[in-house]
Amino acid sequence: MDAPCYDCLVIGGGPAGLTAAIYLTRFHLSIKVVDAGKSRASLIPCTHNHAGYPDGISGAELVARMTAQAQKYGAEIVTGRVTRLDRIDGGFRAEWGEGSVLAHTVLLATGVTNRRPPMDEILHDEALAKGLIRYCPICDGYEVTDKKIGVIGSGGRGVAEAAFLRGFTEDVTLIAPDKAHDLDAADRARLEAFGIRAVDGPCQAVAAHEGCIVVDTAEGHYTFDSVYPALGSDTHVELALQVGATLKDGVLVVDSHQRSSVPGLYAAGDVVLGLDQISHAMGEGGVAATAIRNDLARERPILRERLSGSIAAKA
Repeated sequence: MDAPCYDCLVIGGGPAGLTAAIYLTRFHLSIKVVDAGKSRASLIPCTHNHAGYPDGISGAELVARMTAQAQKYGAEIVTGRVTRLDRIDGGFRAEWGEGSVLAHTVLLATGVTNRRPPMDEILHDEALAKGLIRYCPICDGYEVTDKKIGVIGSGGRGVAEAAFLRGFTEDVTLIAPDKAHDLDAADRARLEAFGIRAVDGPCQAVAAHEGCIVVDTAEGHYTFDSVYPALGSDTHVELALQVGATLKDGVLVVDSHQRSSVPGLYAAGDVVLGLDQISHAMGEGGVAATAIRNDLARERPILRERLSGSIAAKA
């Protein structure tokens, strides 16, 4: 492994990474996808916000379909969590538990992890599958229209999410996660204007049954149809930092073609901007893949090299 053996290594197998993989293989580029199997999209019970699926589609099925499509055109997809990324002459070296690879370019589609509310992990996953816990009001606020909603959060982030959800239902309660609310006068005035209750913490979701979720707070038990954690998220930028890429506000800085500050390193999806939208991540994946193809093509004519290599092999 003295020279890069792939045109591009895609790290992350969610909507952004898989969209890029489909594009890249159809550009006749050699690629490898390394996926840790932690895509947030795969946790979505059913999305009705994704264009082309009027009856909705589960996140797991969407990811499976995209994976099959990428593999149909020749993408190599392996399971693993890349823990080391280094710059080398002519590209990058990536390492994970059971392997390593060299590639001319790298696309980071590593996404983010939502910070979970204080509750039992098994209960959380069961509630998530039933729509009792939800993380994206842009995606599924429609599904909680006129229902009783709790938002676990505080400060500007919690107030903003509660106010957004107020556009779907009149019954919204903002619950502080770990202590009494620390809200400034402007936040309290906004809650009052929107008719949103503020309940002090600490809180813990303690039960999910009969289509409802029960949250224990400093002010007693509350029952909701759904709860939205508004606790922020952690962006997976560790690999970008290892190769010296520029970050701003915790996310990767890229240009309009998804190029990072490091030549040959691209990024797409929520590792760039936490918009939490599948369509947005897919769009960035397509833009990044096209930029990768065009940047590589400036160095060599991709198809001509592939054809000449095939002719040489037959000779």
